[in-house]
Parts: sequence; C-alpha cells; structure tokens
Amino acid sequence: MKFKCAELKEYQIVGKPLSKANEKTPIYKMRIFAPDEIVAKSRFWYFLRQLKKVRKVNGEILRMTLVSNKSPTKIKNFGIWVRYDSRSGSHNMYREYRDVSATGAVTQCYRDMAARHRARAHSIQIMKVEVVKAGECKRPIIKQMHDSSIKFPLPHRILKYNKKSIFVAERPSTMQ
Repeated sequence: MKFKCAELKEYQIVGKPLSKANEKTPIYKMRIFAPDEIVAKSRFWYFLRQLKKVRKVNGEILRMTLVSNKSPTKIKNFGIWVRYDSRSGSHNMYREYRDVSATGAVTQCYRDMAARHRARAHSIQIMKVEVVKAGECKRPIIKQMHDSSIKFPLPHRILKYNKKSIFVAERPSTMQ
C-alpha cells in the first residue's frame, strides 16, 4: 500500500461469501484505512482471506462507505492497536496519538512506524482505533499535552521590517 495522498481515508466495507444453494452465509464488516477505494477493497479481501478463508472470487462486497469525521474541530487522543511484520517476526503494539480525526491519527501511525521501525505500509495492520480519555492515556508524550496551563513560548522572534527601517546602525535584537 502506497501513500497517494496527504492523509488516509476511512472506509467501512461490508461483504460476504457467495452463497451456495440458498444457504445462509455470514456477513463481515471491516473498518479499513486506505488512500482510495481501490486500495480499500484490496485490503478488505486481503484481511478476509487471512481471517476467514474467503477469496475475492468467492465473495461479494455489499456496501462500501466513506466514513466522515463527526467532530472535526475537537482534538482527541487516539489509541491504536497495531500488528506489523518486521525482519525478525510479527509484533503487536499499542500506540497513542493526538489528532482531530481517526484518519489523521492512523496516518501519523503509519509515518511513525516507518520512521522508528522501518516498517513498510503493506506490513502494518491496524487492529483497532478508538478514542482514549485523557485520564486513561499511558504515553508521557501525550499526557504532557493535557496540562491546562501549557504554554508555547516564542523566544527567538524575527522583527518585521515594515515597522523599522531596513538600514540601521545597530544589529537587530531577537531576544526580548
């Protein structure tokens, strides 16, 4: 799976194996993060083949919907359960990210896994994504953002030249 856009999209795909002689077949629903519909369908069949031994030839997709963000202005903490294959074996992980959407958090996760563990996108499987309350967060890098009196100082300010003359006799002071 390659990144074709800035952020992944979330798809909800419902599918089932083809029925043989009017027998009831189970229906499977998956939450897939992918850059487009084609990759999302491909990942759906990849996981269904792994988990339930249903191939694309012997199944059909009933519904595919693009999931939109319910509250795009509120920042949330996301817990992501990941399984990935490395050179030495298969590993399970729990990671936390802060973002306004689940798709943004998953995109961060893919990039973070590539940076820290050299994991390629095709070897990463997102098991579960859910919003985590501030009190239940485990990672200190996420916990430090929960302080209500957090400040972001700007120590090295560059002067705007529209207020002062460009040619002056002394160097500008950037530390104030």
